Amino acid sequence: MIQIGNIFALLALVGYPVVVIVMFRTMSQQRALIWSILGAYMFLPQISAINFPLIPPLNKESIPNLTAFAICMSYWGRMPNLVPQAWVGRLLVVMFLISPAITVFNNMDAIQFGVDRFGSMRLVDPNALELWGLPGLRFYDSGSALVQQIFFMLPFFLAREALRGPEGMREILLALVIGGMLYALPMLYEVRMSPQLHTRIYGFFQHDFAQAMRQGGFRPFVFMPHGLWVAFFVFMVTMAAAGRFRIAPKDLAGKRLLMVGFGLFLVVLTKSMGPLLYTLAFVPVILLMKPRIHLAIATMLVTLVIAYPMLRGLELVPTQAILDQVSEISEEREQSLEYRFNNEQRILDHVEERPLFGWGGWGRFMVYDAATGETETIVDGQWIITIGHYGWLGYIAAFGMLALPLYSLAFQAGRRGAAPVPVEVSTIALILAVNMFDLLPNATLIPFTWLMAGALLGYAEDMKHATNATRDERLRRAHRGVMLGLNRGEQSSGPAQDPAASGPRTLI
Repeated sequence: MIQIGNIFALLALVGYPVVVIVMFRTMSQQRALIWSILGAYMFLPQISAINFPLIPPLNKESIPNLTAFAICMSYWGRMPNLVPQAWVGRLLVVMFLISPAITVFNNMDAIQFGVDRFGSMRLVDPNALELWGLPGLRFYDSGSALVQQIFFMLPFFLAREALRGPEGMREILLALVIGGMLYALPMLYEVRMSPQLHTRIYGFFQHDFAQAMRQGGFRPFVFMPHGLWVAFFVFMVTMAAAGRFRIAPKDLAGKRLLMVGFGLFLVVLTKSMGPLLYTLAFVPVILLMKPRIHLAIATMLVTLVIAYPMLRGLELVPTQAILDQVSEISEEREQSLEYRFNNEQRILDHVEERPLFGWGGWGRFMVYDAATGETETIVDGQWIITIGHYGWLGYIAAFGMLALPLYSLAFQAGRRGAAPVPVEVSTIALILAVNMFDLLPNATLIPFTWLMAGALLGYAEDMKHATNATRDERLRRAHRGVMLGLNRGEQSSGPAQDPAASGPRTLI
């Protein structure tokens, strides 16, 4: 039943719903929702899953999402509102939920390797095959794909209702900072002793151990998929600490600034260049610039993320010029980036055979040697994985849902009469935008990403209502003023006199 791991991995997965119930009983609803998602990401085992027929695997993503959803439904006495208010959001939700099912119907054919045909005869040499073939998707896989998409989106829907206010945003920042402090000790341990906590507790290492070695030492993995995930998490922690410093009262400002410095120390500890560059670039933005600048930068980043795959597909990205620039910094990184570009291009060429809905699961979107079945591509970026699985429509739906809150927030903030966006909101917006930017080189899309997106969309929708109410009230006051002015004008001029009523006139 359990896919991988020891008895502790199984107990952690089975027992986590009890932990979530206790959190909802002892914390506020907002705090419990945040920690039910964040705590699972931080501490539950990777890869381990409980498999039942016909439903997606129950793992560290689906179990917390389903448990939080069930508890929130029991509190609210109703389903959360699954439909965004804007028509664009409704269209994206429909596309996100339906496109995987269509992908299944479009990929029911099996892929075979090493088959030589001689007329009606088919000869296969099993000794030459690394992989026999890839199965065609089955009819009931469409239902499973739809359920999996719903499971994945649950934090988005829940946060859109429960965390949409400024208080919810402050709770998100606080949770990130506390999470970073909780992770500091195991991170320090693994930097010194090597990444082994996951192995000691759950019985297996979650990735290739060779990738844990960096710069003559180790980088921490703890209970996350890879050291890069830990590094990006600590970047989010540092951004949250910077946002909390901006809203701190004077007596707490010094302590909160120290938390920013400690977050920077943890980022350096992870020995990952990307998150370090993000930290050096965007933490000063949070500390020094106004929220409207935060939103402008977030919008530009998201536009770049949405445009990049499309430009790659049209071969409009100057990859060679980029490689030439990188080679001046590091020849090793230039070779790594060239390898990544080549892999992405081969998969894009493969996706052109089924562009709208992609190739589906079972690794069918990868490129293989037709004779041996040996894989010829390695993928890292979430954007290329999404396009490979679900095609361009699936990509637009998934990344459009993540980008929608940022575009909505920027639009509402720019309307006449709109209230200023608080720093805590703009900080989360910038964290989400950088997370989306990181989906180009990596696959760091996690349930907490969807939770932030849902909270921001809810805030943008409330902001729209507040601005509309202010505008309507202003129009009512202006209308009352006009009517009052007209009434006063009529009273000052007096009633019009009828000449016949003034009596006979004497002519001289």
